[in-house]
Amino acid sequence: MTKIKVIIPAYNEADSIAHVIKDIPNTVNEVIVVSNNSNDDTEINAKNAGATVLSEPVRGYGNACLKGLDYIARLDDDQRPDIIVFLDGDYSDYPEELTKIVNPIIEDNIDFVIGARVKSLREKGSMTVPQIFGNWLATTLMTIMFRAKFSDLGPFRAIKYDKLLQLNMEDKTYGWTVEMQLKALRQKLTYTEIPVNYRNRIGVSKVSGTVKGAIFAGIKILSWIFKYSFKK
Repeated sequence: MTKIKVIIPAYNEADSIAHVIKDIPNTVNEVIVVSNNSNDDTEINAKNAGATVLSEPVRGYGNACLKGLDYIARLDDDQRPDIIVFLDGDYSDYPEELTKIVNPIIEDNIDFVIGARVKSLREKGSMTVPQIFGNWLATTLMTIMFRAKFSDLGPFRAIKYDKLLQLNMEDKTYGWTVEMQLKALRQKLTYTEIPVNYRNRIGVSKVSGTVKGAIFAGIKILSWIFKYSFKK
């Protein structure tokens, strides 16, 4: 049976995290919530909902993801997963759609799957103008520079665990998602996108909800793309 673990980076998601965990299909072996220096009840609520809770005091989306991977790497071999799913803790994604995210990996042996937040399935206002433009610019540049077929940098994604280890992920902040996609292209992983529903998050975004966050996220994403465009 395919073993699946979910990693959820979470910063002050006390109001939403239990909803996210509750809606994750029971085919998942373990839900790992990484509290990224939260100062609310995120950790308590996640634990009460049945998740394994880790604490990463150094802020940064990538830092939280790396903390989750470090935890998995320390498990016994028979406890390590076949597939890792990344999912946000704000309830903007529909966790029950995890089944269709992992299906191409299980059924078709695809290495990497992105949940694409297509316009027809997005709730009005669920993505800000900077988010929409940033996704368009990043994916357009990847198409031009790498002949990629991505349409989104969506955080809801699944990847074979062994392939993820091969990527040697390193970004500690906003560039985590685009780094994964660029390295997947460089290493010629097979990939596909699955359209997913997307709704207004619970609470305020810590990235797209602030001017500073949107600017720094944009800079980090573009820096990764141009770094790889000149890398031999």
